Amino acid sequence: MATTPPTTSSSSGRGLRAGALGLTASLILSVASAAPAYSLAATLAFIVAFVGFQAPSIVLLAFVPILFVSFGYAALNRQEPDCGTIFTWATRVLGPRAGFFGGWAIISSFVLVMASLAQVAGQYVFILVGARGIGADASSPWVLLVGLGWIGLMTAVCYRGIEVAAAVQRVLLFLEFGMLAVFSVVALVRVYSGNAGPGAHRPSLSWLNPFEIASPSAFVSGLVLMLFIYWGWETAVTVNEETADRHRTPGRAAIASTVMLLGLYLVATVATLAFAGIGTSGVGLGNPDNFGDVFSAIGHSVFGDSGLGSFLWHLLVLMVLSSAAASTETTVLALGRTMLAMGDRGAAPRVFARVHPRYRIPQFATIATGVAGALAYVVMNFLSDGLVIGDAVSSCGLMIAFYYGLTGITSAWAHRDRWRSGAGDLWLRLVLPGLGGLMLVAAGVWSLKNDWDPVNSYTSWTLPVPPHWHIGGVFVIGAGTLLLGLLLMWAYARVSPAFFALKAGAPVPEQEREPAQPAVPN
Repeated sequence: MATTPPTTSSSSGRGLRAGALGLTASLILSVASAAPAYSLAATLAFIVAFVGFQAPSIVLLAFVPILFVSFGYAALNRQEPDCGTIFTWATRVLGPRAGFFGGWAIISSFVLVMASLAQVAGQYVFILVGARGIGADASSPWVLLVGLGWIGLMTAVCYRGIEVAAAVQRVLLFLEFGMLAVFSVVALVRVYSGNAGPGAHRPSLSWLNPFEIASPSAFVSGLVLMLFIYWGWETAVTVNEETADRHRTPGRAAIASTVMLLGLYLVATVATLAFAGIGTSGVGLGNPDNFGDVFSAIGHSVFGDSGLGSFLWHLLVLMVLSSAAASTETTVLALGRTMLAMGDRGAAPRVFARVHPRYRIPQFATIATGVAGALAYVVMNFLSDGLVIGDAVSSCGLMIAFYYGLTGITSAWAHRDRWRSGAGDLWLRLVLPGLGGLMLVAAGVWSLKNDWDPVNSYTSWTLPVPPHWHIGGVFVIGAGTLLLGLLLMWAYARVSPAFFALKAGAPVPEQEREPAQPAVPN
């Protein structure tokens, strides 16, 4: 039985740097991966468009399946800490096709979101330096150039090793949390003191009542968008092979990060909604001009025009920029490790399993992730003046719902006999993860139905053949991505039949059974 010494210079079974991260570093990576500031700035107004003042209730309700699935991540990671996460777990428990498709959902969603992250980073760089005219044009070649440079920079950070990436995340997350807190406090103080605008409303407990949402379709649409805001907390599990006490620490960090995100999102959402309101003009969240850029749109109104106000507004813009940077970095970090696991197990070309001998990172997979994100950004930037990027982000909700849901279902099936061992195993490994998984899959299917309607998308497409259906761009990207995954699975099954010949329920490889390592102080 192979064991790994608990030092940061040792290697995991795949050659990654074992024991490099402790609980604090893992927690930071998870929270930073969700990119709270960027996610709220890019998505909150769309959620409000569906559910109005009931947005805080969506924050709470979306947390429920997320928390349930996080229990499944922790349970599966404790049994088999593998950086491939749902790809590896579903392959072993449900079979290679389920595993391959779970891996594909991660790959496609991560690549699609990188285009939006790069676009936001490019825009906010120009807004920060006062070139708002350039920053306001999302499809500007200057924004594109800066966005591509941003992807390259974050890929380079990830290439230098997990410790460097974690250190950068500490700085970025400190700025992000600090400014979100300052923004929320100032906004609420101005609301309660009567110094906010005419659209302001004092927070009400009725905002937490989901039964006041207009329709089930609006509820599900808001819920799926909220999944995008929570998305990313599982990064701690993705880097489990580089974590001290890798059987326990990643799962604990993942669960703790969901709770931290709930508190942060609830406060920030209430503060923004109370100050801006849902009006369709000015700083109102119903104003279409504010949809993709909530914080910079209302920042001046919150902080005022004084010297201090201008300084805080610039910090607010820097917060969103740093949030997009942090998420870009962790996207490259996590996706590279998923591709490493797929290459190592034969579900992708073996070159993806190559590990850098010095930096101990997925060498080819890290570079390939950055290149894929850059190519996706370039292509989508020139489609419909870049509006397709917004639809691509919305379509990520479907992929997230699928692979989160698959994780919950996989945990329930893997632990279906554990109910005999006690109530803890019954609820935390079987019932709650399975329930969360089913809830997310159902939400994903419902959202796919809603996304057919062009009114729910930036772009729309008409079939060139009868019956010439007019379809929303979110549906086209989401359903098209799923179909592309099925096509790739069919093609790769003929190239690599050995992987698809694996049987569900295979034992955990010997190298996966090593004892837990002691935690490394952060």
